[in-house]
Amino acid sequence: MAERRQPLTVEVDLEHGGRWTSLRTPHREWLWQRPSVLAERGAAHPGDAFVDAGGVEECFPTVAGRLDHGDVWSRRWTGTAADARVQASGWDLRRRMDVPDGLLTARYTVTGEPGRGLLHAVHGLYSLSESARVVLPSGTPMRVQDVAANGPWTSTAWPGVTSLERCGPEDGTAWLAVVATDTVQLVDGEDVLVLRWRMERGTGPVSLLLWRNLGGWPTGAPYRSIGVEPLLGAATDVDTAQPGQLARADDSGLSEWSVQVESLKN
Repeated sequence: MAERRQPLTVEVDLEHGGRWTSLRTPHREWLWQRPSVLAERGAAHPGDAFVDAGGVEECFPTVAGRLDHGDVWSRRWTGTAADARVQASGWDLRRRMDVPDGLLTARYTVTGEPGRGLLHAVHGLYSLSESARVVLPSGTPMRVQDVAANGPWTSTAWPGVTSLERCGPEDGTAWLAVVATDTVQLVDGEDVLVLRWRMERGTGPVSLLLWRNLGGWPTGAPYRSIGVEPLLGAATDVDTAQPGQLARADDSGLSEWSVQVESLKN
């Protein structure tokens, strides 16, 4: 059966980090939410510990490290849903979103010091069944970390010995992976979500950051969450990344990249 595009609708919360709060078709909501912490999330201020409310967070200019989930998730953005911006850590981040013919494109422009390194993850947590799959070419290079066991980063190839393509039921594990790709598919029954991304200005790699938490994190109060995150860069911590793992603004202080999201039904 041919795949048919399903029109997408996106909603964002500019008051609280520019978070994407909904990404839906007429038939399903794609984003996972954590309603129990929405009040706490709404009260967060810069410098507070990260509050995982689900949806899509803009993790910038780092994902992990001393600024957990970055420096913009708790800040107020200005502008409109279609054209918004925020300033933090010496950077200006602008996001423009449009959905022509149901195909969502988010375009990012970063302005700052020429040559300075950065990371930016479009940190999407998706509502996926236990039978859903993350589809990538077999053998794609990646680095993985066993977060539940506080393990080291190791190099391997997709899907790895832990079969990261399977979303699966809760089993007490939590894995993080940085995969050398610029496209991914989420297949959940008849529904398919396709994400593609590319750098358009500046230097450095793009990657996929995959978070498969099947009840292995956090310690003491674990829950299931699946993160599929287009990544500008190839690391999680801007302070400890290797030079070649960072994206960098060009000589004029600009870096630009885009993320495209398409929902299909078989």
